[in-house]
Parts: sequence; structure tokens; C-alpha cells
Amino acid sequence: MSQFGEVHGVPVAEGHERPAGVDDLTVEAVGKLTEALETVIRARGQLYAFHQLTGSADLQLDKAVEFLRTAGHTALADRISTELIGRNVISGRWTFQLVEEYDDNYYDLFTQLEKTARDQLTGGRRHLAEAEMKQRRVSPDQPGHEIDPGE
Repeated sequence: MSQFGEVHGVPVAEGHERPAGVDDLTVEAVGKLTEALETVIRARGQLYAFHQLTGSADLQLDKAVEFLRTAGHTALADRISTELIGRNVISGRWTFQLVEEYDDNYYDLFTQLEKTARDQLTGGRRHLAEAEMKQRRVSPDQPGHEIDPGE
């Protein structure tokens, strides 16, 4: 058994104890909010990947234009150089601006509200629902089923 206490008769890992008076539905609600935040974090990562890949492609165009010019295809090289290189990905914006606006208008508020919910409803505990699921799913005394690394 863990040295940190129990929830519903099951050992609890340090830092994941349910605060007194917090009901199951509240734990589930905060867990769903955190799960939604994790999805947004993944989406943000994809947005940053889009930003970096688009920027890399734009820089690679320099070499393509150079090769086209060397090969004698100056008209096409000129079009790529003037119409495509440095072009906005959406009206008035490069990808860094999309990333900044996403962060400022959505991501930052999402992370703030998720933390506020944890602070107000579950004593600031992170992943409380998942920690309790771990306690329910472990097989006591089985290798690889320890509640904490030190067990």
C-alpha cells in the first residue's frame, strides 16, 4: 500500500490525493476539461509544425528558383520569386501570425481556465481522474503495477 493514503480503499500516489469533499462528478468534469486541453495542446503542436514546415518550404523555394534560372527557365523562376516566395498563407498573415493569434486568442485562455478549474475544484491536483483510474486498474503486488516509482 502507498504511504500517501487511499481513495475508495485503493492506494493513492503522492500529489494525487482527492481533497476532502470533492465528489466523483467534479473529478470527472475537471478530468474532461484537462482531456480537452490535452487535445488543444496536440492541435497547437500541429499548428507549430504547419508553421515550421511552411517556412521551410518557402526557404527551399530559393534553391528551386536558382536551379530554374540556371536551367534557363527564367520566366517561371521570376513568377515563383515574385508570386509565391514570401506570400501570405491567408489574407495578410504569415504562419507566425497564425500561431501568435491562436496562442493569444484561444490557447492562453484555455490553459488559464483549466488551471482555474483545478485550483478551485480539486485543490490544484493535475490528472486526478487519471490517477484514480490508475489506482482502480492496478493489480496489487504485480510487477509493473506499482503506484509510485519507489514501491
